[in-house]
Amino acid sequence: MALKIYTKTGDKGTTSLIGGTKVPKSHLRIEAYGTVDELNSYIGLCKDLLTDSTVIALLQEIQDRLFTIGSSLACDPIKEPRMRIPDLKEADVVLLEKEIDRMNESLPEMKSFILPGGHPTVSHIHITRCVCRRAERCCVRLELESLEVEPLILKYVNRLSDYLFVLARYTAFGLNTAEIPWKPRL
Repeated sequence: MALKIYTKTGDKGTTSLIGGTKVPKSHLRIEAYGTVDELNSYIGLCKDLLTDSTVIALLQEIQDRLFTIGSSLACDPIKEPRMRIPDLKEADVVLLEKEIDRMNESLPEMKSFILPGGHPTVSHIHITRCVCRRAERCCVRLELESLEVEPLILKYVNRLSDYLFVLARYTAFGLNTAEIPWKPRL
């Protein structure tokens, strides 16, 4: 017999954190890990649109890290130390930085702000970057409200948005798609 996907326990607008603590579905912690889940879905879309096997492998790894982040955010921070949640490592941030540097080596110097677009794949990567920035803002709000966010999560999500920006440029370059410079109206 297959496991039922619905439990009906959230029908009144509450859900449980890992550890059992009940919170409203509008709680900042739920917003944060829900946005990380949305980001993970967009990473999957980008992975499906790209053909570079190195990038695809890294995006798969990023999806794994985002599950780690989501599970950390889904924990009641008071009960979390007693649970065995996978953790993020500084090496995960360093990997993103190395990939940013690797891609940047082949890109022309950026001389102005660029507008997202030019190719559907590039546009999807930019949307993913925006969702990443929103996830970062959610995590920062959690931290500001003293709801405890692992500092490495903030660092990783920040670096991930930088990676996605460079990935959009790198993808445009690989597709021979011209970047669209922003020309402010004067």
